[in-house]
Amino acid sequence: MKAPGFWKWLPALLVGGTVSLALAKLPAPPPVDPAKAAEVKQKAAEAAKKSAEAMARAQDRVVERYKKEKGMPMAAAAKPAVPVKAAAPATPAKKK
Repeated sequence: MKAPGFWKWLPALLVGGTVSLALAKLPAPPPVDPAKAAEVKQKAAEAAKKSAEAMARAQDRVVERYKKEKGMPMAAAAKPAVPVKAAAPATPAKKK
């Protein structure tokens, strides 16, 4: 037995209607306080820095273990990465 076209689309329409009603009833987000936003941004930056340092330490431990297991010579102390200096901005040639 073949169902009419309406009954095939009914579940999709019901789900779409329910989702649109649920989204329509969400309250507007509260206004953002600039001081609070700056504090949250600073905390996120500190957390990212700590996470990056922890990742670097973990990677160093893995490299040391790998070199130890493979019998490779290890460096006495790893040299910190040297930051690349930004190039001076190009200035246009002055006309006489």
